[in-house]
Amino acid sequence: MPRNDWEQFLAVARLPDEQIELARAALLLATFEDPALDVERELGLLDSLATAAATRMGTERDPFGSVNTLNEYLFDEVGFRGNEEDYYDPRNSYLNEVLKRRLGIPITLSLVYIETGTRLGIPLVGVGIPGHFLVRHRDVEDLIVDPFHAGILLSQRECAERLRQAVGEGTAWDKSYLAPIGNRDYIARIVRNLKGCFLRLHDYPRALRMFEWLLRMDPPAPADQRERGVVRLRLGEYQEAVDDLRAYLAAEPDSPEADAVQQLIDRVQRRMAE
Repeated sequence: MPRNDWEQFLAVARLPDEQIELARAALLLATFEDPALDVERELGLLDSLATAAATRMGTERDPFGSVNTLNEYLFDEVGFRGNEEDYYDPRNSYLNEVLKRRLGIPITLSLVYIETGTRLGIPLVGVGIPGHFLVRHRDVEDLIVDPFHAGILLSQRECAERLRQAVGEGTAWDKSYLAPIGNRDYIARIVRNLKGCFLRLHDYPRALRMFEWLLRMDPPAPADQRERGVVRLRLGEYQEAVDDLRAYLAAEPDSPEADAVQQLIDRVQRRMAE
C-alpha cells in the first residue's frame, strides 16, 4: 500500500488511464510541496465552485449557453485568470495554489474548468495544441474554450492562428490537435511543466523528484532518463548519472545525441577515477 500522498501520486503512473482521477492526481502532486495538504478539502472547493455555478446556470443545457455561463462565473465573478506576469512560477502548476490564488497557466486553469464543468454535467475535454492548452466540448467539436484568456471561445481558424503565434510558421494546423488527451498524459504535462520550472530556477533536487514520476510511466521515455542523468550530474551523484546515461544509450543507440552522451559518460568516469 502507498505510504503517503506522494507515494500515491507516484503509483498513479501505472494505473489504467480511465482510473486516474485528474483533480485528485493533481492534488496528490501538490503534496510534494505541501505534505499537510488536505486533498479532500481541496476537492470540496471544486464541488463548491460547481454548486455556485449551477445556481447561475439554472435549467440552461444548451452547450454554448452552458459554457458562456460557466465562463462568466469562473472568470468574471470568481476571477480566475492566466498568470502572464510570472508564467513560470511553480505555484501555477499546483492545483491547490491555483484554487487559492485564482492564478494559473493554461493546463491548470483548464483543469479547474473541466472539473467544474464535469460536475455540472458539461462534457469537457482537454486538448493540447503545440504551445498552448485548451478545452473543448466533447460533443461539439467547434466549441473550444481558452481558459488562460478568460474563457474566450475559439474557432479552429483561431486555434490555427494561436498555433502560428506559439511555434511559428513551421508547424501547419492539423485537426488532430483537437483530439482529447488522456488522463495520464494530462498529469504528465503538469509534471513536465513543474520540471521545467525547477530547472529554470536551478532547483535540481525538486526537478529530480519530478523525474521519479515520469520514469515510472510505462514505457518510460529515454529522453527523461538522459535528462535525469544530467540533473544527477549537477547534484554530484556521479554513479547514478552514469547509470542513467548508459540506460539512455541502451534504449537509443542511434540517437543524434548518442556521441555527446558517450563523451559525457567518459568525462564523468575520468572524474570519478581521480
